[in-house]
Amino acid sequence: MNRVLNYPDVTIGALPPSTAQMYGDRLAVVDGDRSLTFSQLDTQSAQVAAGLRGRGVTDGDVVAIHLNNSIDFVLAYYGSIRAGATLAMINPLQPTSGLRGQLDEIGASVVFTATTYLDRLLDAVHPERRCTVVVADGTPGASSGDIIGLTELLSPGLVAAEATADGIVPAHPAADDVVHLAFTGGTTGVSKAVRILHRNLVANITQMTAWRAGNEVDVDDDGLLSLKARDNRSWAVIPGEGASIVVSPLFHAQALINMSFLLLCGVTNVFAGRFDPATTLGLIERHHATYVTGSPTMWHALVEHADVSSPDLDSVRVVSSGAAPLDRGLLDDLRRTFPQAAIVEGYGMTEATNQVSSTPLYAGAEHRLGSVGLPTYDTVVEIRATDPATSPLGPGEVGEIWVRGPQVAAGYLNNPALTSEQFVDGWLATGDIGYRDEEGYLYVSDRAKDMLIYKGYNVYPRELEEVLLQHPDVAAAAVVGRDAGAVGQEPVAFVVPTAGRTVDPEEIMRFVSEQVLPYKKVRDVVLMDALPVTAAGKLQKAELRRGLAV
Repeated sequence: MNRVLNYPDVTIGALPPSTAQMYGDRLAVVDGDRSLTFSQLDTQSAQVAAGLRGRGVTDGDVVAIHLNNSIDFVLAYYGSIRAGATLAMINPLQPTSGLRGQLDEIGASVVFTATTYLDRLLDAVHPERRCTVVVADGTPGASSGDIIGLTELLSPGLVAAEATADGIVPAHPAADDVVHLAFTGGTTGVSKAVRILHRNLVANITQMTAWRAGNEVDVDDDGLLSLKARDNRSWAVIPGEGASIVVSPLFHAQALINMSFLLLCGVTNVFAGRFDPATTLGLIERHHATYVTGSPTMWHALVEHADVSSPDLDSVRVVSSGAAPLDRGLLDDLRRTFPQAAIVEGYGMTEATNQVSSTPLYAGAEHRLGSVGLPTYDTVVEIRATDPATSPLGPGEVGEIWVRGPQVAAGYLNNPALTSEQFVDGWLATGDIGYRDEEGYLYVSDRAKDMLIYKGYNVYPRELEEVLLQHPDVAAAAVVGRDAGAVGQEPVAFVVPTAGRTVDPEEIMRFVSEQVLPYKKVRDVVLMDALPVTAAGKLQKAELRRGLAV
């Protein structure tokens, strides 16, 4: 495959000094009353790196970040990378047993946490494993030499001369070294760590910068990154301008990779904290936000908020949605709420670093309802028959989605069997079912593991969910399979009623049966106050299946 883009042969540790040179005193991160300029982010992340090296962290050591979205997370992330470490982002709400398993799997030598989560973390650390705990929001005192405050890493006494605004702490990771051990799969089974290399991460950020900002990423003679416009089209993301409201958790790939892409483009990242519609809308207005990402769960809450018409939202140029498809009603609501914005959906997964496809963000780019856009630069998508999983299918034919590109990761940590099953000859078997139309737009029908087989027919829950969401009494819906003996699995719908309305299960089942083939019709409706979702907004169908099994 001929490459369209050039990919810098650097590590992501080059980002803080590069953006400091490009954007200087412009705000990089805002976290409530705290903020960092691009220059301060460079200096302080270099100080963290020097502090870690001074405490014995060497190239390839694993550092875990066990924090919510915050400036401390950002400093821990870029500081650890600049120290040559491999990063693992861990959900701070992870129960002790799951946390212990993840820490043991990655063998972390340092963990950044907060006082709120310190006791749980200490319970999870194996007593025989030496591990330095860095408490980001306090000084823990003299309880243990292995527990320190983040301020100790920033102390001038630990900062080497090279930890300056234009210096990179002398660590020597290479593009083929692992930068992330990114956990995935927690919504459907035991989580597993994906090995993402520096070159995968740099490639995906380079792709996103070209796909969403129309700029190529270059490397200067001094090893720093710079941007160069690819064409004269009008793009939604303009380097050195705008702000992004960050709601999704940074321990999730979508938010984390978006942050680096936006920082490289000089966009200010504003952390919203725990999601609240009024707070988020207020931040959009206060910071004249241009770029907002989220999931349908968040968008529903925003557009339904009573004060949605009062803030000035005309600054928003991009509404980027992921985790689940937008239905037509929600899409229309978003267009009314954010009249100046391009509404885009994308498709990605941790095993592909982040982004695989999305709608390009130049003026006039087409958004097709139900589609997750076009494959990004230098990314090949094939639809293959599921049995055998080798035969490429044509436009409109449904099969498993396979992906090849420079962002495809290097497999799973300590799991060669699963790696060989999903990473085949440079291709990634995504486990998702979908198709492409005549123009190459990608549509994701469902997860392969979510597909039902009823009386020998394939039933895709997502198709039924889209029908359910057309009913005015239904605010949210999910469909899973229930064991039906010899005939296979039958579809069961979990439904959240629209505010102020009452759902009649029999009416809902009739509504669906009038629009689908007989073998696809919903056999039961379960009413819920809310659907279970992860912190990143992904539906937890495993929880719904467990409820059926009780």
